[in-house]
Amino acid sequence: MEIYLIRHTSVDVPAGYAYGQTDVALRPTFEEEAEKVKASLNGLTFDQVWCSPLTRCVRLAHYCGYPDATREDRIKELNFGEWEMKSWEELSSDPRSEVWFNDWINVQTPSGESLMDQYNRVSSFLEELRKSGLEKVCLFAHGGVLTCARVYAGEYDIKEAFKNIPSYGEVIKLSFD
Repeated sequence: MEIYLIRHTSVDVPAGYAYGQTDVALRPTFEEEAEKVKASLNGLTFDQVWCSPLTRCVRLAHYCGYPDATREDRIKELNFGEWEMKSWEELSSDPRSEVWFNDWINVQTPSGESLMDQYNRVSSFLEELRKSGLEKVCLFAHGGVLTCARVYAGEYDIKEAFKNIPSYGEVIKLSFD
Protein backbone atom coordinates (compact mmCIF):
# COMPACT_ATOMS: atom_id res chain seq x y z
CA MET A 1 0.00 0.00 0.00
CA GLU A 2 1.11 3.53 -0.76
CA ILE A 3 -0.04 6.44 1.38
CA TYR A 4 0.58 9.97 0.16
CA LEU A 5 0.57 12.43 3.03
CA ILE A 6 0.21 16.12 2.25
CA ARG A 7 0.65 18.93 4.74
CA HIS A 8 -1.55 21.98 4.26
CA THR A 9 -0.06 25.22 2.98
CA SER A 10 1.22 27.97 5.28
CA VAL A 11 -1.14 29.53 7.78
CA ASP A 12 -1.71 33.20 8.51
CA VAL A 13 -0.68 32.90 12.16
CA PRO A 14 2.39 34.55 13.69
CA ALA A 15 5.31 32.20 14.26
CA GLY A 16 5.52 30.75 17.75
CA TYR A 17 1.81 30.11 18.35
CA ALA A 18 0.08 26.85 19.21
CA TYR A 19 -2.82 26.81 16.75
CA GLY A 20 -3.47 23.03 16.64
CA GLN A 21 -7.15 22.41 15.96
CA THR A 22 -8.13 26.07 15.65
CA ASP A 23 -9.55 26.73 12.19
CA VAL A 24 -7.06 29.39 11.12
CA ALA A 25 -6.77 31.30 7.86
CA LEU A 26 -4.22 30.52 5.18
CA ARG A 27 -1.66 33.02 3.92
CA PRO A 28 -2.41 35.11 0.83
CA THR A 29 0.19 32.94 -0.98
CA PHE A 30 -2.21 29.96 -0.83
CA GLU A 31 -2.74 29.61 -4.59
CA GLU A 32 0.98 29.78 -5.36
CA GLU A 33 1.77 27.18 -2.68
CA ALA A 34 -1.22 25.00 -3.62
CA GLU A 35 -0.20 25.01 -7.28
CA LYS A 36 3.13 23.40 -6.32
CA VAL A 37 1.32 20.70 -4.35
CA LYS A 38 -1.08 20.09 -7.23
CA ALA A 39 1.83 19.79 -9.67
CA SER A 40 3.53 17.21 -7.43
CA LEU A 41 0.35 15.08 -7.61
CA ASN A 42 0.06 15.36 -11.38
CA GLY A 43 -0.43 11.95 -12.96
CA LEU A 44 -1.22 10.19 -9.68
CA THR A 45 -4.53 8.47 -9.14
CA PHE A 46 -5.82 7.37 -5.75
CA ASP A 47 -8.26 4.71 -4.66
CA GLN A 48 -9.53 7.16 -2.05
CA VAL A 49 -8.67 10.59 -0.64
CA TRP A 50 -9.21 11.83 2.91
CA CYS A 51 -8.65 15.18 4.56
CA SER A 52 -8.79 16.71 7.98
CA PRO A 53 -12.08 18.59 8.40
CA LEU A 54 -10.17 21.79 9.22
CA THR A 55 -10.52 24.28 6.36
CA ARG A 56 -6.78 24.58 5.74
CA CYS A 57 -6.80 20.93 4.60
CA VAL A 58 -10.23 20.94 2.94
CA ARG A 59 -9.28 23.98 0.87
CA LEU A 60 -6.04 22.39 -0.35
CA ALA A 61 -7.76 19.09 -1.19
CA HIS A 62 -10.39 20.99 -3.17
CA TYR A 63 -7.75 23.06 -5.02
CA CYS A 64 -5.86 19.89 -5.95
CA GLY A 65 -8.99 18.38 -7.50
CA TYR A 66 -10.47 16.42 -4.60
CA PRO A 67 -13.55 18.40 -3.49
CA ASP A 68 -15.21 15.19 -2.29
CA ALA A 69 -12.32 14.05 -0.08
CA THR A 70 -13.70 12.21 2.93
CA ARG A 71 -13.42 14.24 6.15
CA GLU A 72 -11.67 12.33 8.93
CA ASP A 73 -11.40 13.63 12.50
CA ARG A 74 -8.56 11.26 13.38
CA ILE A 75 -6.21 13.19 11.08
CA LYS A 76 -6.75 16.55 12.78
CA GLU A 77 -3.76 18.36 14.27
CA LEU A 78 -2.84 18.03 17.95
CA ASN A 79 -5.49 19.48 20.26
CA PHE A 80 -3.78 22.10 22.41
CA GLY A 81 -6.97 22.62 24.44
CA GLU A 82 -6.76 25.75 26.60
CA TRP A 83 -3.45 26.59 24.94
CA GLU A 84 -4.88 27.01 21.43
CA MET A 85 -3.81 30.33 19.88
CA LYS A 86 -1.39 31.17 22.68
CA SER A 87 2.26 31.91 22.05
CA TRP A 88 4.95 29.56 23.32
CA GLU A 89 6.28 32.54 25.27
CA GLU A 90 2.90 33.01 26.96
CA LEU A 91 2.68 29.29 27.68
CA SER A 92 6.08 29.27 29.35
CA SER A 93 4.60 31.44 32.11
CA ASP A 94 1.69 29.03 32.68
CA PRO A 95 2.61 26.96 35.78
CA ARG A 96 1.15 23.84 34.12
CA SER A 97 3.47 24.08 31.14
CA GLU A 98 6.63 22.86 32.88
CA VAL A 99 5.21 19.35 33.25
CA TRP A 100 4.13 19.32 29.59
CA PHE A 101 7.41 20.75 28.28
CA ASN A 102 9.26 18.02 30.22
CA ASP A 103 7.13 15.19 28.76
CA TRP A 104 5.06 16.41 25.78
CA ILE A 105 4.90 12.84 24.50
CA ASN A 106 2.77 11.58 27.40
CA VAL A 107 1.38 14.66 29.19
CA GLN A 108 -1.82 16.19 27.87
CA THR A 109 -2.20 19.92 27.43
CA PRO A 110 -4.94 21.41 29.67
CA SER A 111 -8.25 20.21 28.16
CA GLY A 112 -6.27 18.91 25.17
CA GLU A 113 -4.14 15.93 24.30
CA SER A 114 -0.60 14.61 24.39
CA LEU A 115 1.47 13.64 21.36
CA MET A 116 0.82 9.99 22.28
CA ASP A 117 -2.94 10.66 22.14
CA GLN A 118 -2.51 12.06 18.64
CA TYR A 119 -0.21 9.22 17.63
CA ASN A 120 -2.77 6.64 18.81
CA ARG A 121 -5.63 8.16 16.80
CA VAL A 122 -3.49 8.56 13.66
CA SER A 123 -2.16 5.00 14.03
CA SER A 124 -5.68 3.66 14.44
CA PHE A 125 -6.67 5.27 11.14
CA LEU A 126 -3.55 4.03 9.35
CA GLU A 127 -4.19 0.48 10.62
CA GLU A 128 -7.68 0.62 9.13
CA LEU A 129 -6.26 1.84 5.82
CA ARG A 130 -3.71 -0.96 5.70
CA LYS A 131 -6.45 -3.56 6.26
CA SER A 132 -8.82 -1.94 3.73
CA GLY A 133 -7.43 -3.56 0.59
CA LEU A 134 -6.87 -0.15 -1.00
CA GLU A 135 -3.58 0.19 -2.85
CA LYS A 136 -2.95 3.94 -3.13
CA VAL A 137 -4.53 6.61 -0.94
CA CYS A 138 -3.96 10.27 -0.18
CA LEU A 139 -4.36 12.23 3.07
CA PHE A 140 -4.46 16.03 3.29
CA ALA A 141 -3.52 16.72 6.90
CA HIS A 142 -1.22 18.54 9.33
CA GLY A 143 2.42 18.54 10.35
CA GLY A 144 1.75 16.58 13.53
CA VAL A 145 -0.26 13.97 11.65
CA LEU A 146 2.44 13.50 9.02
CA THR A 147 5.02 13.21 11.79
CA CYS A 148 2.95 10.60 13.64
CA ALA A 149 2.48 8.65 10.40
CA ARG A 150 6.24 8.60 9.85
CA VAL A 151 6.78 7.37 13.42
CA TYR A 152 4.16 4.67 12.73
CA ALA A 153 6.09 3.70 9.58
CA GLY A 154 9.29 3.35 11.61
CA GLU A 155 11.16 6.26 10.01
CA TYR A 156 12.14 7.64 13.42
CA ASP A 157 11.30 7.42 17.13
CA ILE A 158 8.46 9.47 18.61
CA LYS A 159 11.07 11.34 20.70
CA GLU A 160 12.29 12.87 17.42
CA ALA A 161 8.82 14.06 16.37
CA PHE A 162 9.26 17.81 16.83
CA LYS A 163 12.60 17.66 15.00
CA ASN A 164 10.91 16.20 11.91
CA ILE A 165 7.85 18.33 11.24
CA PRO A 166 7.42 18.59 7.46
CA SER A 167 7.29 21.90 5.60
CA TYR A 168 4.00 23.48 4.56
CA GLY A 169 2.80 21.88 1.34
CA GLU A 170 5.22 18.96 1.65
CA VAL A 171 4.20 15.63 0.11
CA ILE A 172 5.48 12.45 1.76
CA LYS A 173 4.99 8.95 0.40
CA LEU A 174 4.90 5.95 2.73
CA SER A 175 4.88 2.37 1.48
CA PHE A 176 3.65 -0.63 3.44
CA ASP A 177 3.63 -4.34 2.60
